[in-house]
Amino acid sequence: MSTDSTTSQETFAVVMNDEEQYSIWPVTRELPAGWRREGTVGSREACLEHIEAVWTDMRPLSVR
Repeated sequence: MSTDSTTSQETFAVVMNDEEQYSIWPVTRELPAGWRREGTVGSREACLEHIEAVWTDMRPLSVR
């Protein structure tokens, strides 16, 4: 099985930091310091689509 097919089957969580910047993270891995789960979980594609819909202002919170 290739790495690409493994990644496409993996479940991700949408995560956010204190600056309200978004990313995705595999649900099976511990979150890095400074990040918390936003609440959305699903395929990589679904999580990225969610981020595209909700992250309308890309500037960090501290400069808004």
